[in-house]
Amino acid sequence: MLHVGNFKSRTCAGLNRRSFLKLSTGLPLAFSAGGIPRLAQAADERKAKSVILLWLWGAPSHLDLVDPKPQAPTEYRGPFCPIQTKTPGLQFTELLPRLSQRTDQFTLIRSMVSSNGGHPGAGTVGLTGFEESPGPVQPNFGSIISKSQTQPGDLPPFFYVGRGIPRDLPRRIKGYGGGTLGPAHDPFLVNCTPLGEVEMPGLRLLDGLTPDRINNRQDLLQRIDGTRRLADGSDVANWSRVYKTAYNLLTKPEAVKSFDLTEESESTREQYGYTKFGQSCLLARRLVQAEVPYIQVNWSEYVEAMSPGCDFGWDTHIYNFELLQDRHGPVFDRAFSALLDDLKQRGLLETTLVLAMGEFGRTPKINKRAARDHWPRCYFSMWAGAGIEPGRVIGESDRRGEDPVTEPITPLMVGTTVAELCGVTAQARAEMQVLDGGKVIDGLV
Repeated sequence: MLHVGNFKSRTCAGLNRRSFLKLSTGLPLAFSAGGIPRLAQAADERKAKSVILLWLWGAPSHLDLVDPKPQAPTEYRGPFCPIQTKTPGLQFTELLPRLSQRTDQFTLIRSMVSSNGGHPGAGTVGLTGFEESPGPVQPNFGSIISKSQTQPGDLPPFFYVGRGIPRDLPRRIKGYGGGTLGPAHDPFLVNCTPLGEVEMPGLRLLDGLTPDRINNRQDLLQRIDGTRRLADGSDVANWSRVYKTAYNLLTKPEAVKSFDLTEESESTREQYGYTKFGQSCLLARRLVQAEVPYIQVNWSEYVEAMSPGCDFGWDTHIYNFELLQDRHGPVFDRAFSALLDDLKQRGLLETTLVLAMGEFGRTPKINKRAARDHWPRCYFSMWAGAGIEPGRVIGESDRRGEDPVTEPITPLMVGTTVAELCGVTAQARAEMQVLDGGKVIDGLV
């Protein structure tokens, strides 16, 4: 089933009741990519036609997953045993048995660093390469890619798959969208339940029109015209694209079909796991098939792991080892492994960049609550597809996992590398005035 706002519509046969699309004043900013991109690169310059970012919001522990330190003191190394991976000399912890046998499909970076140690400021740094202040807030990597590429299909060019914009209890991150490129390049939000039901909170439907009337585009434009006039300061020239996208999402079977996970076999859905993150990764693969340039799959909306009303983020100040063992580790291991296998089997991995990372790491030294706190000085990222040579480790942390002993890799370098792989050249970045001072990660591309 596909849920549009609070409304359920059939996924392939059109609308099943009288309804009409209502656009809020902010919707054009969420939908539109702003005309024909002047900076689009030729297809043969792009190694990555699509990007999937698995955003591990809340910051997973590097020591407890991909950078174990079995020789470190007890108060550092934690309870999990190291296991040998498919790559000689590379060890993960026992929490990632599937990924440990797939290290020949991705490259691991162990020397990531962030300039910010708090939520959600580090989220903005991780997704834009820059601090929130002094402003202006810079664009999300996905906004840069979506602006630079022509979207060939009926779908928006930049998706957030998750319950909401990443946040902690006080506030959401500022670097979630278009930044200096404008709100026209914000992501379009879809939510995927553990059972694979897809919701689109950005759309609302009102009773009042039959399917015949909603198929009358002129009637659609006239009905929304009053809403458009309320959107003072918005880019009115983008409204035609807003209409087209919204119309296609509801009336074009092929566009709607991208969100129908029941099209997948039971065995495929089971491989990803019936979890929110697992089914979201499966949806991301379907969006790649629909030629969407950039998909960010958010592990959770909130960083908090245990607070009431939150959704089990990676911010494990308490119960770190219990949560990683019973929930976070198995869910991530299963979903990421399934995504890699699925993309590879379908011949999509060669042209799809898959990147998994959080906003920073967690303290190598275990805290007084038998868990781990924030640690921006060292963390990890995992890279697959788009021509990246797999089976390697780039960077190294010291014997306690506290700091890199090799060149530190920053989020700005991550964003610049992603842009290069997507064909957004240095000249194009300069014209957009984005990723200033960034450089490609040495040895990765």
